[in-house]
Amino acid sequence: MKHFYISMAAAAMLSCGTAAHAQQTQKFTAAKHNEYGLVYSLPTTHLRIEVEMEKTISKAGPYYQYAQRYLSVNNPITEDSQSWKLKSVTITPYGVPNEENRYLMQLKGGNGAFLMMTEDGLPLSINSEAVEDNVPKRPARKKSEPTITAEDLVMALPGELLVSESTAKRAQIAAQQIYKIRESRTAFATGEADQMPDGEALKLIMAQLDEQERALMALFCGRERTETVTKVLDYCPTEEVDREVLFRISNYDGVVKSDNLSGDPVYISVEITRQGELPVDEKGEEKKLPKNAVMYNIPGQARVTLRYNGKNIASKDVDVSQFGIDFGLDPSLFTNKKAPSYLLFYPETGAIKEIGTVQ
Repeated sequence: MKHFYISMAAAAMLSCGTAAHAQQTQKFTAAKHNEYGLVYSLPTTHLRIEVEMEKTISKAGPYYQYAQRYLSVNNPITEDSQSWKLKSVTITPYGVPNEENRYLMQLKGGNGAFLMMTEDGLPLSINSEAVEDNVPKRPARKKSEPTITAEDLVMALPGELLVSESTAKRAQIAAQQIYKIRESRTAFATGEADQMPDGEALKLIMAQLDEQERALMALFCGRERTETVTKVLDYCPTEEVDREVLFRISNYDGVVKSDNLSGDPVYISVEITRQGELPVDEKGEEKKLPKNAVMYNIPGQARVTLRYNGKNIASKDVDVSQFGIDFGLDPSLFTNKKAPSYLLFYPETGAIKEIGTVQ
């Protein structure tokens, strides 16, 4: 049976942006009060699918039917609409503590041995506090750009336009105001204005005239604005899949769920390229699990590919704990009084990142 899902709750938790902050870490020491035993969970590897979309909002001006007559504009926006365009997709593996994969690390004698974990319960290291680069980052929420409002389209309107009852009359007054603004700008630009300001004052006046013209032109031509919207989806690979519909892209709503037929499908394929295998000794025979072993994961690897409209839009080779196997180290390595060992984990898989002797 195939198991995969898109979690909108996870999307809210993992909402992406340009900045990020690390999780808090916790230190647990093997001591007499806990009988020198520390419990931790090896992770299940999830994938964070970050979809960046460009949303274009088009708003028609109230006088679009008069754009050609008064301003010789032949292609004004004639109706409100919005459209979506895919910009990029990124795939990032991360670990989720597997509560069904909990282990007791028994460090008898203690000797000050300790375990560093994230606030979510992912193991980071044993006998080492140098885990700053190892702590998973949580993306910060990106601020959206403002959308078009009604106030945008009434900016800089003369009073007589606002009180006129005839739409045609209001359009005529607005067009006349545009021509007046252009005449004023030309006069300032050529130095022919009756009162010529200097320096920064002139720049300010010219900027205000430009903004007033843009606002009035929007009454005829409409206004278009774009903003970047990022959606984050959570996917947990458990087996190979081929062209499963992960989500859809709608021209009206952007990223939508896989069962929303208003959008075109984005397919995901997961190909297992390597299965995790037990380590072998010098004779090529599988090693035996030590007693009270300190468990870690030997991950497998998969190639994850996303396709949309017949094209690959993202592809990545990722290590996946689910396609691997758990094994363990002799706990005495970490309680040796003369030369205790340290261990760094990969938090997304629970694999060994680095192992050595504490200096």
